[in-house]
Formats: sequence, structure tokens, C-alpha cells
Amino acid sequence: MKVVVALGGNALEGQGDDRGYDAQMRNVRTACLELAGLIRGGHQPIITHGNGPQVGDLALQQEAAKGEVPEKPLHLLGAMTQGEIGSMIQRTLINLLSDRSKTFPVVSVVTHTVVDLKDPAFSTPSKPIGPFYDAETARKLAAETGIAVKKVKPTGRAAYRRVVASPEPLRIVESGVIRRILDAGISLICSGGGGIPVAVAPNGELVGVEAVIDKDLAAERLAADVGADGLLILTDVDRVKLDFGKPTEREVESMTVAQARGWSAEGQFLPGSMLPKVEACARFVERTGKKATIARLGSALKAVEGKAGTSFTR
Repeated sequence: MKVVVALGGNALEGQGDDRGYDAQMRNVRTACLELAGLIRGGHQPIITHGNGPQVGDLALQQEAAKGEVPEKPLHLLGAMTQGEIGSMIQRTLINLLSDRSKTFPVVSVVTHTVVDLKDPAFSTPSKPIGPFYDAETARKLAAETGIAVKKVKPTGRAAYRRVVASPEPLRIVESGVIRRILDAGISLICSGGGGIPVAVAPNGELVGVEAVIDKDLAAERLAADVGADGLLILTDVDRVKLDFGKPTEREVESMTVAQARGWSAEGQFLPGSMLPKVEACARFVERTGKKATIARLGSALKAVEGKAGTSFTR
């Protein structure tokens, strides 16, 4: 089974003060143990990942080095972190799979995603990147730098993050190459951070765009474009929840596309968090009729087998 597996950037980065390289490698190894289990189980994962914290870190480093190092555009920071995380996942998987006599090839592909410059998202930034801030720090940061900040968690002291434009992913530029790699039986890491955002110029050339594409919506676009058999979004909860944070909170084992859209319209799912995951799964099922699942990192194989997570149906 060829399945697109989407990993969260926050899960790979680590939390609090424990966010350095060693912490990232520990988290990557945890995720890769799951992915290696899928590969050994006979599946062919097409791995994609978030990069919000990593791009945010690079943006902060640029801010601190102003006047000393030339600033790079946001889309290039996305490219840099795509290579960074892709390298860590690829190397870890190679190491985990090297103890078997059978060869399990894995490769990373630098991937671009086409967006429309007329997308309304450019006038309403919404995609969180970087670390979490408390309200006072967020207000100060916005006043001093002019960046947009937004509350992205319903509870907790550190509930604010920087937000940037998050336009709709229209197509994956390298989808044809990815299909050829899959046909060769190779598992791959691609479309990291939703892909490097590009637009088509009047002369037909691709140009970088200052935006961050939601990795879950891009994962759905990737899955549809390359003909994947399924879409699996791994997160930090066992199943999708209704009435999150309320006394009536409850898990949903399965939902139809109509239910997903209805609950989304009611505001059941938090923008920038569960909402794009639910929408991505609904789109994939609606577009292809194939399987989509949201599950906890740690239950990937069970989720692919239909034994864990929240599944989506027509």
C-alpha cells in the first residue's frame, strides 16, 4: 500500500528548552521507528512533514543577525528546513533498516508546490510558525517587528504564535518524478513543510512566494497527485475529538465527509491545528474514494490496518 504519511513539525522539534539538534534526532528516531515498521510491514510510505518551528527558528536567527548576514526570503527558509528534516529522516531510516538482508531504499526529494498569488490567504495571514509566546511577549513582538501574531491554542499561558499567509496548494511540481520513484519501489520523503511555495510567472517560470503552505492540505494534494492508496496524518491525539477541552469532550472513531464539513462549520476544530487535518482527509476521500486516517504518532501501522485513529469515509 502506497500511503502518504504526514508528520507534524512540532513533534519533530521538541518542546521548551529541549529543542536542539539532539532532541530533534531523538524525536525523528521515534517517528522513524513507526515508519520503518510500515516499510517492514510491506507498505511504501510517502513521507511528508511540517516545518513551522524550524522555519520560525531560522527567522529568529535572521532577525538576530540583521546587518551582519544577508536576509533570506521565507520560501528559501522553507527549502532549507525541507533539506534539514529530510536529511534527518532519511539517514535515520537508512540506519534503522540496514540490519535486514533485504534492501529498503529511501530518498528525499526537494519539492515545490504551486500557489495562486490572488489567493485571499495573502491578505489574511493564518499559518503558525515558530515558537509559542505568552500574550505580552506576542504583543511586544508584533509592535517591534510588524509581524502578525495570533492566538492558536484555546488554553495555556503560551498560546500565541507568529502567523504568515497560507495559500491553497494547487499542484505538486515534482509529482511526475515522484510517481517514477514510487514505481521503482522506493520510499521517499517529499513535500516537506507543504512544499516550497512557488507561483507561475507570466513567462511560465516558477518564482518563490513568501508564504507557508499547510502541510496537511499539501499532503492531501500530494496523495491525490501521485495516486497514493491512502492518507495518514499522525498527530499527538489518539482520535479526532468533538467539544475539545469541554466536559462533553469525546473521541470520534469514524466520520463521513458530510459530518466532517458540518462539524468544521460549527467550529469544532481549531484553525491551524485539527481543522486542516480534518479538511485534508475529507478532501482526499471526496476526491479519490480512498482511505484517510488521523491517528497518534505511535500507532501508524495499526492505523493503516484500520485498527486505530479516526477514519474518514464518503
